[in-house]
Amino acid sequence: MNETQKKLEQICINIGKVLIEKNKRYGNSALEPLNIFGKLDIKEGIKQRLDDKLSRIKNSTEHRKNDVFDLIGYLILYCEANDWVDFQEQLD
Repeated sequence: MNETQKKLEQICINIGKVLIEKNKRYGNSALEPLNIFGKLDIKEGIKQRLDDKLSRIKNSTEHRKNDVFDLIGYLILYCEANDWVDFQEQLD
């Protein structure tokens, strides 16, 4: 592997580790919402969180690592909600 490929692998591994730890700490709220106030289904709830995060980024004067991480995390949760686990078909 070249240096870029090694960094890409490490980024993916580290994002996965943090997402798993956050899921342990805060529960599976995106995929098992309490629905006390909001009544959106799982996929719509994740899309709403993505919209909220994108709005925050749009209205911010600086790009923050946390915001980028949150977007990646919500997109990964959206993949899980759709049972999109294998992406080999994306190779052209």
